Amino acid sequence: MSFSTVGLIGHLNNERAVYSIKRLIKFLQQAQKQFVLETRTAGLITDLQLRQKAHQVVDIDELGEICDLVIVIGGDGSLLRGARALAKFNVPLLGVNRGRLGFLTDITPEEIEAKVGEVLAGQYTTDPRFLLDMAVTRDGAAIATGDALNDVVLHPGQFIHMLEYELYIDDIFVTSQRSDGMIVSTPTGSTAYALSGGGPIMHPKLDAIVLVPMNPHTLSSRPIVVSGNSAIKIVVGSHDSALPLVTCDGQTHAEVSAGDEIHIRKKTESVQLIHPLNHNFYERCRSKLGWGGHLLNN
Repeated sequence: MSFSTVGLIGHLNNERAVYSIKRLIKFLQQAQKQFVLETRTAGLITDLQLRQKAHQVVDIDELGEICDLVIVIGGDGSLLRGARALAKFNVPLLGVNRGRLGFLTDITPEEIEAKVGEVLAGQYTTDPRFLLDMAVTRDGAAIATGDALNDVVLHPGQFIHMLEYELYIDDIFVTSQRSDGMIVSTPTGSTAYALSGGGPIMHPKLDAIVLVPMNPHTLSSRPIVVSGNSAIKIVVGSHDSALPLVTCDGQTHAEVSAGDEIHIRKKTESVQLIHPLNHNFYERCRSKLGWGGHLLNN
């Protein structure tokens, strides 16, 4: 697949990302590629002449209608923002890491010209990732919706309070729990918040969802991995002074009350990540999580 029009999304609070965006713009011009700036990203570029060279400046939801490739310059949070907006367009995303961990944004700043050049020349691999659809219902009517590439999290909000809730999988009652909340994660999110909560690392190709209770009241409560096609329902129980929230990818929030139902299932659309040819999931784990290297000479 050849790419002629490239969209750019940048980290909104990172000067290093702005530097890399400018560098990438110059490279795309040399490669004779049209580039489209996301509106909020365009606001980061103070050089008016450079900004005016963009083919268009549009909101993030419109990038998918114009571009055949979108490059995200920032951290995983920036890529999550782009993925949720662009999944319905099936536009591939490529990440340049200007954040901290960078599990999803795997091109380093020093490699921009070389690795982006390889991708533009057709030297890349595609990596489909599924998202989660979330809906909060009250008395049978939806009061909030959202989607997530990493995770949907039920938590007590600003204050630490034990929550009570019931868990159902495919309309079958599983358990009632008292804990700080529940993380419902995709394989993509298994190396994020779910991992810090004690969940397993899942290979991105797995069609599975992991449910990780947060600080459960009983020691026998453990993470559970279910089919990626499962319909998950969490019924919120009574609580005292807590103001529970449901959060998607740590970026969008919805308030919930006792009796509300949180419905989570796989989203119909998936997002297509693009990686350079040397991408290796296990190498990412070694480098990002500090796993050990070879002990023996091969």
